Amino acid sequence: MGNRSRMHNGKDSRRYYDWLEHSSQDLIAAKILSEDDRCYRLAAFHCQQAIEKALKAYILLKSDVLVDGHNLTWLCRQAKKYDRGFHQWFDESADLNQCYIETRYPADIEREYTYKMVKNFYRMAKEMYQYIFTEIDKEFDRREKAEEDAPFYAR
Repeated sequence: MGNRSRMHNGKDSRRYYDWLEHSSQDLIAAKILSEDDRCYRLAAFHCQQAIEKALKAYILLKSDVLVDGHNLTWLCRQAKKYDRGFHQWFDESADLNQCYIETRYPADIEREYTYKMVKNFYRMAKEMYQYIFTEIDKEFDRREKAEEDAPFYAR
């Protein structure tokens, strides 16, 4: 696994908008689950998933490559290749990284998830999602303008 490629080889969608849609559904799930204290771990997991999928959508749109992996900081670094603004998310993405594995499997020493913690994870995920959505929207506008400005014979 040490030599594992960062390029995705599976059957997952290669359409960025599918990834963004699933990301928004994870945000909705996180919000709903955060209302029940028995589901705080699951809410935290969906926050992590929302950002993982949104980052993959952005990278896919910019590079036409579906990257593999779950490490949000690594994904932020990949996104930063196209937009330096992603550096602002390095610390918060590291916090959300913890929610990928430890929220899904039992541990000898369980981490306690509180309403305040989950609320903070949700805020981070929502802010990151909105930033990514805005950047995707800007890319759409840029491409549309480039197409309009292209000579007729080049279209």
